[in-house]
Amino acid sequence: MAAAASCPLTTHVLNSADGVPASRLALTLHRLDSDLLLWNLLTVGTTNEDGRCPGLVSRDAFSPGMYKLRFETGSYWQSRGQTSFYPYVEVVFTITDPEQRFHVPLLLSRFSYSTYRGS
Repeated sequence: MAAAASCPLTTHVLNSADGVPASRLALTLHRLDSDLLLWNLLTVGTTNEDGRCPGLVSRDAFSPGMYKLRFETGSYWQSRGQTSFYPYVEVVFTITDPEQRFHVPLLLSRFSYSTYRGS
């Protein structure tokens, strides 16, 4: 994974039901191949104790295009001894200017989620 300081894309997952970071949540980052219309896996990661996953992608590997963050929410809730309505959450977004910095938070409960472009 890329060094956190040079990473143009970050995420932060919060368990809003319990008011804590969602630590040890598995996630993947993908980029769409616009010619083949297939998702290419870029990164496999797990959130840390603060609910963050530093170093998702390097600045050199970050180019314009469509990206997807997939969060394995069902497994996260199962590890906490709970069920969840959503087995996973996929957040798809478009990058037009890879020189900018992008933050994609996920606020999560067992029966709902929300996301936004943060700063």
